Amino acid sequence: MSNIYALAVLLPSIAVAIRRMHDVGKSGWFCLIPIYNIILCATAGNVGDNEYGGDPKAEEGTSV
Repeated sequence: MSNIYALAVLLPSIAVAIRRMHDVGKSGWFCLIPIYNIILCATAGNVGDNEYGGDPKAEEGTSV
């Protein structure tokens, strides 16, 4: 039962790690380098769009 749970948690966490790599403009393969992941946690991502899509922190017109 614990193996099923581990697999169910592992797959989405890999997808999130790859998404975070794309947010900073890097290839998803960089998530295989453990020390590099720690460095990326402390640095800001790209401002604006990159080849993987739009900036998730970009300010869009918000209406209140």
